[in-house]
Amino acid sequence: MATTSDVFNAVAEPQRRQILDLLAQGELSVNDIADALGVRQPQASKHLRVLREVGLVSVREEGKQRFYRLHGAGLKPIHDWV
Repeated sequence: MATTSDVFNAVAEPQRRQILDLLAQGELSVNDIADALGVRQPQASKHLRVLREVGLVSVREEGKQRFYRLHGAGLKPIHDWV
């Protein structure tokens, strides 16, 4: 279960913003994201779950791997606010 259901709260966490920056370059696996952040895979997965639940990222499964990408429509509340 996500620790937040609000897009603004989700992006308030620095590592989640880093994940969004990484995904702005293209789709990445959860392991690629964890490596780039210097964290363990379960911690990266927790952040990705929050981002997915608020609609900021989408996921596709390929075998045992999960690949994440930005879901642009989820950024609309932030865009509208700015």
